[in-house]
Amino acid sequence: MIKQKQIILSILSIFILVLLIGGCLNLNTSNKDYSSGEHSGSITVDGLERSYLIYIPSSYNKTKKIPLVIALHGGGGSGKNMKKLTLGGFNILSDKEGFIVVYPDGIENHWNDGRGVQRYRAQRENIDDVGFISALIDYLVEKYNIDEKRVYVTGMSNGAFMSYRLACELSEKIAAIAPVAGAIPENMALSCSPSRPISVLIINNVEDPMVPWEGGELRFGSLRLGKVLSVPNTVKYWVTHNNCSSSPIITWEPDIDPQDGTRAWKEVYDQGKDGTEVILYGIEGGGHTWPNGYQYMSEQIIGKTSRDIDANEIIWNFFKKH
Repeated sequence: MIKQKQIILSILSIFILVLLIGGCLNLNTSNKDYSSGEHSGSITVDGLERSYLIYIPSSYNKTKKIPLVIALHGGGGSGKNMKKLTLGGFNILSDKEGFIVVYPDGIENHWNDGRGVQRYRAQRENIDDVGFISALIDYLVEKYNIDEKRVYVTGMSNGAFMSYRLACELSEKIAAIAPVAGAIPENMALSCSPSRPISVLIINNVEDPMVPWEGGELRFGSLRLGKVLSVPNTVKYWVTHNNCSSSPIITWEPDIDPQDGTRAWKEVYDQGKDGTEVILYGIEGGGHTWPNGYQYMSEQIIGKTSRDIDANEIIWNFFKKH
């Protein structure tokens, strides 16, 4: 009787072990992480768990290298907020054009963009967000077979300032940047030293109530949030760094929506080193907004959103040239 029980227990043990091994094998060989669509993920950097949202196009094939677009949210936002701000436009373009887009999360919803604003933990504790983005690039390159020569960064506001910082300190891993509603922080301008030429697309609104076109102090209500260069001086910095033509080609964009109260023009500074260029889209009448994006606050607070240009499409068309 005892012997029979031992035999039965042994059989059950073997059965359970097989189930466990089978379960582990199924987990390890699952292609869930590589399926198309939206996924959440995280990596640990400097002892901090850093999260992100990622979108994989329907055409994804791990045997083929694929471009990567990193989209950085604004202050107080998140990766999900950035997707909402762009009205999911990068996800749509991802399926159409065949690139991966990732929306990382800043620590407590902010990026350490170099301004040194003490009210935000990321800046107060000098969180290494450059190190985080660098590690994230390395991780995604390995996991998804990202083309290391086609890694791009865009961002809004705090994410735009962070895009500039990444161009200053991580240009060896980034092909081009496209900041929206931001300028180079004064603190960063003193130490910015890109290791190579890098193409830059800049989108700014002339009537931005938070990031002044003429530079100076950033404001949100009664808050004072550091100082930035003017938009013209930000453009000049990258034109000089890339040794682009100092005489731009200037054109006005069609006034697609006469009711939105905005008009956009384009300045192209080309013929830079290694084929680089600097492009500015200036928007008269626009506020602290993403062109053709989500109006996330009232016009009384953040100003108008231009519907004459689509930031998502302009940014991707710029990226795929570089």
